[in-house]
Amino acid sequence: MRVLCAWCCHEGLPGYLGEREPLDNPESTHGVCAQHKARLLESLPSRSFPEVELLIVVHPHGAALYEKLTRVFAGTSRVKVIVDRRVSSDVGPQRARRIRKGTMSPLGGWTIVRFTPKLRVPPDPWLPRPLSASTNGTAHPS
Repeated sequence: MRVLCAWCCHEGLPGYLGEREPLDNPESTHGVCAQHKARLLESLPSRSFPEVELLIVVHPHGAALYEKLTRVFAGTSRVKVIVDRRVSSDVGPQRARRIRKGTMSPLGGWTIVRFTPKLRVPPDPWLPRPLSASTNGTAHPS
């Protein structure tokens, strides 16, 4: 059975991902390629930081860098700076806690992870308000 990336096929790209059982079945099935998986994960909001668009994860030994980045982004509500506190263990395989693959800084010391935040749309002051009981059901009280 041939495995094709459904999103690549939708975009008109080949999207071939390989073969899977049953191998004698000529039909196609669908999956998601690594590029579209990364794009999908980036489009989801963070469960830990739902309002954050940009998460900066500083290396555990970068205390000075953490302090500097925290000061720089202090007034920015959509950016969060944290220290990577994950601990690797030599016992058994390490489970990756971070689903999204961030972008390592070319300068080193931190990783940038992008999210699409859960949007809270503030009420637009230019839109008409619902009628209240005090207006007797008319748009313009007399």
